[in-house]
Amino acid sequence: MPFGAELTDEGRVRFRLWAPTAKSVALEIEGGPKTTLQRQGDGWYELVTDAARAGSRYRYGIDGELAVPDPASRFNPDDVHGPSVVVDPHEFQWDEGNWRGRPWHEAVVYELHVGTFSPEGTFAGVERKLDHLAELGITVIELMPIADFPGKRGWGYDGVLLFAPEASYGTPNELKSLVAAAHRRGISVMLDVVYNHFGPDGNYLHAYAQPFFTDRHRTPWGAAINFDGEGSRTVRDFFIENARYWLEEYRFDGLRFDAAHAIHDDSEPDFFAEMAATLRAGPGRERPLHLVLENHANEARYLGSPGAPATFDAQWNDDVHHCAHVILTGERDGYYVDYAARAHALLCRCLAEGFAYQGEPSAHAGGEPRGESSAHLPPSAFVSFLQNHDQIGNRAHGDRLCEQVQNDAALLAAAALLLLAPPPPMLFMGEEWAAPEPFPYFCDFGPELANAVREGRRREFARFERFQDEAVWRTVPDPCSPDTFAGTHLDWSRAREGRHARWLDQYRRLLALRHREIVPRIAGMKHGTCTQSDASGAFSVEWTDAEGSKLRVLANLTPAAVPLIGRAAGRLIFATHPDIRGTTSRRQLEPWNVTWLLERDHERG
Repeated sequence: MPFGAELTDEGRVRFRLWAPTAKSVALEIEGGPKTTLQRQGDGWYELVTDAARAGSRYRYGIDGELAVPDPASRFNPDDVHGPSVVVDPHEFQWDEGNWRGRPWHEAVVYELHVGTFSPEGTFAGVERKLDHLAELGITVIELMPIADFPGKRGWGYDGVLLFAPEASYGTPNELKSLVAAAHRRGISVMLDVVYNHFGPDGNYLHAYAQPFFTDRHRTPWGAAINFDGEGSRTVRDFFIENARYWLEEYRFDGLRFDAAHAIHDDSEPDFFAEMAATLRAGPGRERPLHLVLENHANEARYLGSPGAPATFDAQWNDDVHHCAHVILTGERDGYYVDYAARAHALLCRCLAEGFAYQGEPSAHAGGEPRGESSAHLPPSAFVSFLQNHDQIGNRAHGDRLCEQVQNDAALLAAAALLLLAPPPPMLFMGEEWAAPEPFPYFCDFGPELANAVREGRRREFARFERFQDEAVWRTVPDPCSPDTFAGTHLDWSRAREGRHARWLDQYRRLLALRHREIVPRIAGMKHGTCTQSDASGAFSVEWTDAEGSKLRVLANLTPAAVPLIGRAAGRLIFATHPDIRGTTSRRQLEPWNVTWLLERDHERG
């Protein structure tokens, strides 16, 4: 790795730091000497020494005035302001069984937050729950960001030491143990990475590497990271090496790139095109590699078939969530305004073609067009979900869908629609048993930053009419309170009780059905065809598999019986209403009805 501290074959340690705006850099080893790094040119400083070894703690002294951790630290046990630790990446003894990776079209993704998923809130705690996920039918675990962030509690999107696993979750070897244990159970592990900004506390790059940032572009977090200006080659390499590091040193199976729309790059090839091509040509040559974007801009040009040489496998499809949320809750303010008038029709389009917005004007964006045509892409290019950390946590109270919607028939219909549709589905931790624990935003900043966070949240929710009432606002949990964090931990005992146990059984059954009936037909499947009724809200979608058979869903996500849309032909795979044959003979669909059918090629005509 060209950044940070690296053990050499001779038993010494090579230290490298890019500090183009520093006058001098010294290595400060705890209990050891202070040694000046040699200037190498192009802003690099380097030192190879036998005064350090695996386990040594160190800092860099900048211009004799400031001691900082290594920005490429492999581990920072005393949080982001403390010393970094030299790590031997070969110390861990890997045991992955016969793991060779899994193809993307098999993906059933499970997003989790390490600090709140298990009672322990650690990597080891997640490892102890892997059997539950395997039995559920999960094939991909996606960890929310684990790069070291300030304090002991946070979502992870304020990370500042991007190579160091969050110390409150465990050690590097404990993270590797989690990945290996998942692989032994046939589960891939993805990591959410944040390359659009650094957190506001513990980022020292401004002090010695000012070209890391640029005023040419702006982001919601201030000056943008410099991906296309003077000095940007090293900046781009820093993030590309970080991606390779997680995929190679920790053997992650893929990455989810946060908020791609907030990365500004006017160069060719741009950052994401170079990232995809580099990873495919590197670790992606030897095993399936899952590269997934979050991109509000709906830029279909970055997406392709699984494993294609210079594109990403998929994008989180917020459009699916927004349509389903409007249908299930009736909410229409904020960004839901773009879906309120035609939620059913847009959901049908999402399932068939990917994005709801493919260049049409967005009212929420002031009439600006949003998105690109996506109908040419395979269903595997779009990750669908009813819940995720954003769509729960960006709500003022962090309330989950099962707490907002008490109609289990409606929730089951939505779950059956997304869990059996060809696009890879994603669950948010605890969703499978209708966990009631909220997941509001939480953090662990000092007093000044904490107050800024509170005020920022207040401004954000001022757009929503109900929070303009001061009494309502006082009910919103304080993101900086330890109690807010404590209330987000999953209570695993609930999964064995009443309604929660029934939901868990439903999710297991639906995912088993997906693996048996749907997954074998996804490879080679093209986009779908949507047929819908603006009058009733009913719709149907058909997909043709590689053998010419038709996978078909008939859906009525409304509280009233409506005329049937589409053909009710083929073998019944699943129905929320067991008497589907009788109702379709009357040419109607009952309320909250989702029916899946398979019509083989030889059965038609």
